[in-house]
Amino acid sequence: MAVFFNMSTLPSDKKLGWIIGLFLAVSVLEFATPPDYVLGYLYIGPILIATSRLNPPATLLLTLTACSLILMNIWIPGLVRADLATIVSRSAAALAILVTSGLGHRNHRYQQELLAQQAQIQSQARLTQERENFASTLAHDLKTPLLGAIETLKSWRRGNFGPVSSSQKAVLATIINSHRTTLQLVETMLEVYKNDIEGLKLNLGPVNLVDLVEEVTAILVELAASRRVHISHNHGPSDFRQFLWVRGDALQLQRVVANLLINGINHSPRGARVEVSFEAGSSRHLVKVADQGPGLSPAQQDQVFEQFYQGHSDRRAKGSGLGLYLSRQIIQAHQGSIWAESRQPNGAVFGFSLPALAFRPPK
Repeated sequence: MAVFFNMSTLPSDKKLGWIIGLFLAVSVLEFATPPDYVLGYLYIGPILIATSRLNPPATLLLTLTACSLILMNIWIPGLVRADLATIVSRSAAALAILVTSGLGHRNHRYQQELLAQQAQIQSQARLTQERENFASTLAHDLKTPLLGAIETLKSWRRGNFGPVSSSQKAVLATIINSHRTTLQLVETMLEVYKNDIEGLKLNLGPVNLVDLVEEVTAILVELAASRRVHISHNHGPSDFRQFLWVRGDALQLQRVVANLLINGINHSPRGARVEVSFEAGSSRHLVKVADQGPGLSPAQQDQVFEQFYQGHSDRRAKGSGLGLYLSRQIIQAHQGSIWAESRQPNGAVFGFSLPALAFRPPK
């Protein structure tokens, strides 16, 4: 057995020599003994070694040769007349050799598949590490300079570096908005990569969707004003302010509302209105963002939340294809649903629903 274990250190041609040598040694023993002494089981050793060292055709040839020699020893050298028991014993030995060879081949194939899977897992681990390094580099090399540039431009617009004319302020405002859009894209990319690698982690607590939407709207007022777009809230037929309590991560849900509002602002013409409507339900609460931009075809309604999706109309021409994808990740992590549909006579509606909180937290 020590010989078998040490064969892994031998060159391939020496391995073949060892296999043939063992095979011949067993053959000599087999034919040097009477037929009723079945030594053919010893062929299992070289055949198992051949299964892991040789290709399948060569192993099959060696197996069939061993079976043939086991059966030939019934009549050769013919010194003793073979009886029925000897024939049965040698047939069983030949069958055992065939079964062992088949099982050895299957086991070797499983080992190869396992090694391939391990290599794939290692490759995926390296890819994951590279993506993490990429996200870290992106955050450092893009996000920090963008923040610095925005603050510098704001100081310039305020006149900290000297007098600034009204036309120059308008140009600076445009540049600041452009930098903010780029910063938002970087942050969205970082969030998507982080979620894909680590999974979306939620810090759950009671959240009033009405308060949350109002907070996000206040942040985006300046952006909407620069596009001459008005944001309004619709609380239903009574128009009384509602309380839509859900259990969720306030920061993540703010990202969803911001993405939907920015999507509506970007695709609405000047002078248009983006309307946020609330619908309270016994089991689920709904929030819808309706714009007056281009509508959505049925195909786009199914694909608009896919990563990096670019449609065939102007609906996706102004976006990266990541904001809505991230929004779907967040809503699904909250056990909710998100959808998009066309609005008559024009525009689109993006909505999401979340499970309603069973109790109302104290104010």
